[in-house]
Amino acid sequence: MSTGAPAGRGWLVNALVTVVLWGVWGAFSGLSPQRGFPETLVYVVWALTMVPPALVVLKQAGWQLDRSPRAIGYGLAVGLLGAGGQMLLFYAVARGPAYLIFPIISLSPVVTIALSFLLMGERTGRLGALGIVLALLALPTFDFAPGAGGAGASAAWLLPAVAVMLCWGVQAYFMKAANHVTSAESIFVYMTLSGLALAPVAWAMTDTSRAINWGLDGPGLAAAIQLLNAIGALTLVFAFRYGKAIIVAPLANAGAPLATALISLAVLHVVPGPLKTLGIVLALTASLLLAIEPDATDPESEAEPAPATI
Repeated sequence: MSTGAPAGRGWLVNALVTVVLWGVWGAFSGLSPQRGFPETLVYVVWALTMVPPALVVLKQAGWQLDRSPRAIGYGLAVGLLGAGGQMLLFYAVARGPAYLIFPIISLSPVVTIALSFLLMGERTGRLGALGIVLALLALPTFDFAPGAGGAGASAAWLLPAVAVMLCWGVQAYFMKAANHVTSAESIFVYMTLSGLALAPVAWAMTDTSRAINWGLDGPGLAAAIQLLNAIGALTLVFAFRYGKAIIVAPLANAGAPLATALISLAVLHVVPGPLKTLGIVLALTASLLLAIEPDATDPESEAEPAPATI
């Protein structure tokens, strides 16, 4: 499915679709756990919702899956880093305060930017640099909630939280690097397989001693919400295909919580506090600067036959 966007702005179209989908997903992702469907099982449902979009793009590619060792290695690395980070997140939130854990994790674009700068030589102009700084400043404000509870006597959650940040930061870097050696369609298929491979781990982590809601508002609602997450992951792969990781990572990571905050305000009538309001302003400004940055398109993507965008 083509967006019809000019090739040079294909990264922006796909990044904005990711922002919108993940924004809606973020606003409603807590509904299923609130209704008695554990987050570990939400992961299993998410892994299954990755399958339909994977089949769609694989069909678009003529059922041609890149089976070269490099493609398999990169694809599985992207998938396992993302899914493995999610497993570590379950461990962290069970042992520490979410209001400290999530601001740490939200800094994953710092890792992506550093790796892209040092290893791929990516650079950006003044607008892009300012947008990156504002995005990084905005990210922790969306999850920081002072006074939401004690940090606990143990810091057993700190290392897992840092590990999640590293996993997701490196994942985004590999997502960009993988697009230089294989198709976006193949990357997403291998991401799907990786997510499915870890589904039994999430199932085993589920506390079956508690009642589980197996009704329509349990796994059914989770599937509808997580499908947005899955499609957003697909469009993110295409955003990295066309755009620089140093731009795409902070735009997606700042734009999605911005969209979630705005949707929560409009639909759920959740009024943000002063700190989150500041984060909204910073994220909105950063998103605008990153969107208009003229040097955000990856030149290498222009030199190759571009695969279809979503």
